[in-house]
Amino acid sequence: MAEVTNVTEYQAIAKEKLPKMVYDYYASGAEDQWTLEENRNAFSRILFRPRILIDVSKIDMTTTILGFKLSMPIMIAPTAMQKMAHPEGEYATARAASAAGTIMTLSSWATSSVEEVASTGPGIRFFQLYVYKDRNVVAQLVRRAERAGFKAIALTVDTPRLGRREADIKNRFTLPPFLTLKNFEGLDLGKMDEANDSGLASYVAGQIDRTLSWKDVKWLQTITSMPILVKGVITAEDTRLAIQAGAAGIIVSNHGARQLDYVPATISALEEVVKAAQGRVPVFLDGGVRRGTDVFKALALGASGIFIGRPVVFSLAAEGEAGVRKVLQMLRDEFELTMALSGCTSLREITRDHIVTEWDRPRALPGPRL
Repeated sequence: MAEVTNVTEYQAIAKEKLPKMVYDYYASGAEDQWTLEENRNAFSRILFRPRILIDVSKIDMTTTILGFKLSMPIMIAPTAMQKMAHPEGEYATARAASAAGTIMTLSSWATSSVEEVASTGPGIRFFQLYVYKDRNVVAQLVRRAERAGFKAIALTVDTPRLGRREADIKNRFTLPPFLTLKNFEGLDLGKMDEANDSGLASYVAGQIDRTLSWKDVKWLQTITSMPILVKGVITAEDTRLAIQAGAAGIIVSNHGARQLDYVPATISALEEVVKAAQGRVPVFLDGGVRRGTDVFKALALGASGIFIGRPVVFSLAAEGEAGVRKVLQMLRDEFELTMALSGCTSLREITRDHIVTEWDRPRALPGPRL
């Protein structure tokens, strides 16, 4: 097999290797998948304004996120059920993130538990959370994540109901029988206990609380000292409400285009959110990042960092831990090159002036001819 030279190439390899039901679950977006395509296309409409003749012999990509020092502003987003992609699943992803000096976000719907992921060794890890009807289950999940040394909660807020992913309907998607949602094993499920393993996935999805509102974000802060990142904000209005509700950060996300179709690409919504946040909390982005150039564009528009989702499961399917390591390394190398060619030697040197977008005013109109 030819050497993989970019992140996107892993998708075709994953498609070849995985059962159709599994590949489609990872790859699909909601309904017409317009937003799925737009998450990528919107990046391609942002162009660079590189600055030249700057000494770029030393480039520093390090950053601090919620007080944690990272090697780069490229982190791992939560993606569900990673053992469907590879037998080592979340273990492999955790080790790859740790080796790269970056953050892994573990999905609530992981096929490995918070304790199992913690057992892979040191690393900065966040825990993605859905709020369930039974708040006791939520409290138990949060307590376990905190005890296992997780450092923050990424609260998913764009999923009062699951989006309509038609491939999953056609394939009658279910979690393969040998896998289980490990974070729910051994929980006092109370009303949730009638589900068996394969039914657990659809059962747990059905337990997501549709009444979730800002008061619950405040409630969460009363049961944990972990900072809460609100994941799924794409408007200025919700940015202001999130900050008022005590969010420690915001993740601009459309859930990998899996929820509401025809929302804008996250890179198109980013600047609106950044402006509304006014520097009070860090703003992150996920959705459609496949190149180092994409990372640079997000930072130029005010993001403090980005998260990758599908590239992780596709590379995991292709090459396990080595694949995830390679994705992180390729993005890192491309990002470093983009910085150098744009004339930036540290993240703080990346400015809005390094890019031009469709919504920018023309920079300089020619003066009147004399």
